Amino acid sequence: MRLTELRGLMAGHFGPARASSVAADHVFSALGGRTVDQAVDAGEDPKVVWFAVCDDFEVPEALRHGLPD
Repeated sequence: MRLTELRGLMAGHFGPARASSVAADHVFSALGGRTVDQAVDAGEDPKVVWFAVCDDFEVPEALRHGLPD
């Protein structure tokens, strides 16, 4: 997964404004106590980051594995 897909999935689930807030402010234990932005900046695989988001926010299965075509 690329970073652009991660950002698109987050926007698809949360909406553009809330997605950026979640990425900057929500701390995920699955990411070592980091936010999405911090984990990505540290080089974490975007797929791992997305699955952490899915687990914390109960993202529907349809979005868990990518944006619908």
